[in-house]
Formats: sequence, structure tokens, C-alpha cells
Amino acid sequence: MTQGKISEYMKQGGRQVLALEVFERIADGLGMPDDARMTLGLAPRSFAQSRDSSGWLADPSLLGSLGGSPYASDEDGESVQRRTFHRLATAGLFEAVLGDATPGNAPLGGVDAFAAVLAGTPDVLGGLPDPARTDLSVLRASVASAKRAYQGCSYSTVTESLPGLLAAVRTACDVLTGDDRLRAHALSAEAHYLAASILLKLDSEGLAWLAADRSMQCARRSEDPLTVAASARNLTRVLMRGGHFGAASAVAGAFAARLDRDIGKHTPDSLSVYGALLLCGAVAAGRRNDRATVATMLNEADDAARRLGGDHNHRWTAFGPTNVRLHRVSISACLGDAGQAVVQARCVDLDRVPITERKAVLLVDTSRALLQWGKHEKAYEIMRAAERLAPEEVSARPAVHRLLRDLHAASPPTVRRRVGEFATQMGVRL
Repeated sequence: MTQGKISEYMKQGGRQVLALEVFERIADGLGMPDDARMTLGLAPRSFAQSRDSSGWLADPSLLGSLGGSPYASDEDGESVQRRTFHRLATAGLFEAVLGDATPGNAPLGGVDAFAAVLAGTPDVLGGLPDPARTDLSVLRASVASAKRAYQGCSYSTVTESLPGLLAAVRTACDVLTGDDRLRAHALSAEAHYLAASILLKLDSEGLAWLAADRSMQCARRSEDPLTVAASARNLTRVLMRGGHFGAASAVAGAFAARLDRDIGKHTPDSLSVYGALLLCGAVAAGRRNDRATVATMLNEADDAARRLGGDHNHRWTAFGPTNVRLHRVSISACLGDAGQAVVQARCVDLDRVPITERKAVLLVDTSRALLQWGKHEKAYEIMRAAERLAPEEVSARPAVHRLLRDLHAASPPTVRRRVGEFATQMGVRL
């Protein structure tokens, strides 16, 4: 956070902390002990050893279904990592299967179908007919159609069609041989990448981890370095979602450097994947307030965009000079530089952003920056513009729901009423 913003929080009658994620950032930054975190309503750092004011000791068995003993420290790193991964995946499976049972708990239906197919269920409804499951041209067209729907913010279309498509490409990988199998693995990597992307949009963290891991496995089996590097972008994102910002930034930088080294002479596709990886790494660095790494990665991404020569959508990256500017807006808002984020947003020509999803994310990021700046009415207006452009970006995403709640809580009465009506229209509980 900037010094000025912290001063506003400390000042009598100044800015108030309303968002839970801001409380978490403050608690982490100050190194608050667990009793102080719990007073703020936050989870303790060490759940098994935390006591409340009555001296109650949290029962480690409450975590038993999600992992092993919290005191087991003699395992090697790979075992711990594998156990943590399975814990996250299992949590995601339960969340997805049970989520639809609670009214209003899931923004979009059908997430349970992802749980089924990622768990290896043999038959998934909505898949391709048997003859098409080994036809690479049909599979390629189906994956491209799903990606267009995602970039067009038609998330309900993706959640309806993608689980069956995942099952189909899995069949192709099992049945085909030779070069066709390699191509099938590349398509499977793309399809699972898309699954991880939509699951992150819907806050299904455990399933997103599982999909991202499957994407990377298939990418490596495809023996295509570009497909591997592209799949690494989602590894960065799921690490960020888990709060592992340093690791996320390091992963993005490492895969970008490897691609730059292995490619030799860059093509438009490789430059786009390379630049997109750097942007992911810059976002992760911004989340941990590592401004030096942010500047380095953004500058290198700027150079890649200049070498690319324009805004394109090679390898479905939407990479180019304009997308670099979009990420500068998002990172500035993340760093608490609200005014800078708004200034940068004003410099973006939306007509040069060909992808609806990118435009909608820019508007949401700008609304978040305006809220940080205290420009509540403008934040509301930008949010309405985002909804008109891409209704499901607002109605389906829990992260945007949280932003609406923050805006409603912070706004003066006249704006709060309109935000409340809009939230009700979007099906958001305040």
C-alpha cells in the first residue's frame, strides 16, 4: 500500500477498511499474531495451535479430511506438495458437487460436471459422438469454439460444453498413436487450460488446480515447447489464487526465460506466449508489492509487444501493446495506486481491444481503482458499463460480486441505493 493510503486509514474519521482482503493484507504486512487476526475475524495462521479468548484449542481433527497431521514435518517436499495438491483438489470436488445445493451459492450451474470429468468419470453428458472423439479436425474446431465463447464472456456456454469436450479429447489421447497422439495431447492441454481459466473465474480453486495440472501434463506429452509455456500461465494463476505470489512470479519468469532460450528465433506465436507469461509474472509480483520485478517484467513485455508489432490474438493470448497497458491498470490498482490506474485506463483505446473479456476486465479493474480513490459514482457507472458489455463477467464472477459489496458498503446514500438495485438485478447478495 502507498504511504498516503495508510495515512488515510490511520487518520481519525478518514478512510475505513471494509474489504476482508484488505484486512488480510494489513494483518500479513504487520505480522499480526493469531489472536489479533481472529479479533479481526480472520483465520489464524496456525489453526491447530490457535486459542480463542476461552482458551479453546482448535481440534486438528477438523482438518483431517483435507490432509494429514499438521505436525508431520519429516516428509520430503514432494510428498508435502502432493498432499497439499490433493487436499485442494478434494476440497474443490466437494465444493463443486455440493455448491448447487445452496440457493445462490454458485454463480453458474454445471461446475459439478467439471468435477466429474476431472475425476475421470468415464461417461460425461454433453460430449461429442463417438466417431468425433478421435477426429482431430472436429476436436480442434470444438476447442476453438469454446475459447471464442470464453473470450466473448459467454461463460454459461463454456461451462455447458467444455466438460464433454474434455472427455472427448481424453479419449483421443488414449486411442490415437504417433503424431496424432501428440496433437491430441496439445488439444487436451488447451482444453484443460480453458477449464482452469473458467474455474478460476468461478472461484473453484481446487478444481482449477487440478485442471491446470492436467493441462501441464498434456502439454509435456505433446512435446511442443510453446504448448508447455502456454500451460504455465495457468500454473502462475493458480499459485496466485493460493496466495503464493513469489512462487507464481518465479514460475512465470522461469518458463518465459526457458521459452526465450529454446525457441531461438521468435515467431508471432512464441512472442505472444512469451509476453503473456511476463504479464502473468508482473501481476504476481504486484500482488506481493515487488515493484522492481513488476517494472522489469512489464518493460520486457513492452519490448515483446513492440517486436510483435500490434495487437493480436496468437495462441489465444490477446497479447500486444494494448494488453500490456491493460495489465498496467490492473497492477496499479493492486498496488493501491488508484489515481495512476485511472490515468492509465484513460489512455487505453477500447476499440483496439478485440477481445470482449479483456475489455470487461479493464472496466472492472477501473471500477476497483475508482472505489479505492473514493470516486463511488464513477465506480458504479463503470461497473454498469462492464455489465452492458459483458453481462456474465458481472453476474457470474464471485470476485466482481465482492467488489459490488465493497462499493455498496463504502458509497454515500444516493449511490448506495443505485448500487443496491443493480446488485439485486445481478443476483448479488449484499
